[in-house]
Amino acid sequence: MSARHIGFIGSGNMAGSIVLGLLGKGWQASRISVADTDFGKVSRLEREHGVNAVSSEQIGGNCDLIVLAVKPQSMMDACAALRPALGSRRPLVMSVAAGVTLARLAELLGDRLPIARCMPNTPALIGCGASGLFANALAGPGHRQSVEELMRAVGICVWCERESDLDIVTALSGSGPAYFFLFMEAMQNAAQKLGLDMGLARQLTCQTALGAARLVDSSELELETLRARVTSPGGTTEAAVRQFEDNGLRRLVETAIAAAAERAGELARASGQAP
Repeated sequence: MSARHIGFIGSGNMAGSIVLGLLGKGWQASRISVADTDFGKVSRLEREHGVNAVSSEQIGGNCDLIVLAVKPQSMMDACAALRPALGSRRPLVMSVAAGVTLARLAELLGDRLPIARCMPNTPALIGCGASGLFANALAGPGHRQSVEELMRAVGICVWCERESDLDIVTALSGSGPAYFFLFMEAMQNAAQKLGLDMGLARQLTCQTALGAARLVDSSELELETLRARVTSPGGTTEAAVRQFEDNGLRRLVETAIAAAAERAGELARASGQAP
């Protein structure tokens, strides 16, 4: 990675998962600094993993890549603490806060900085994340490579053509794990109602979902083809799929993801307004 020293503002789950992912990829703990208003959390990371527990001012003055891993409502305070320490430096800044636009970040930090946005999701906590990326015009190829390498430590990442595409990424992969949890919960409950033990229903539901995802990931076939291969005419799968189709599953998913994307857009537009 081209960055010599990475600094994290915020030490929550997402920051922690990226830090552990970097360490797992061989990144030196001495080249990772973390700051948080909750110094106890940062001290724990320092004690358990050897990273540097520092202040926002130290990160602003020393780090080449700065990750803003705070909640959207905390972004203004985080940037206010960071900006004076930057001075004339122009480090790469990456935000993982949903809905906070590049324009808003430039307003808070200054318009001379290369800035990237990342929309990760919670499976990054176990190294299976899916992240969407977008950067401003000041971020060159080297900056983009650094962002990619950073997020590949916790899963896959893709670059979006437009910043507004991050709203769709938010609706699809950012919120997506909850959709699968809901569907798995419904499958488990249905099996229980039919008489299957709860533990057994959970185990089989989990492994079925995991196996299906791995099968898709390892195959070059389209989803439609994979589904058709399991759906024998007149069989059990066809009986279930027909119920899903007849009761509008596709339309329901379409409207749900559209609603999530619209809400993400609303939050992004709100973030561009002065508080």
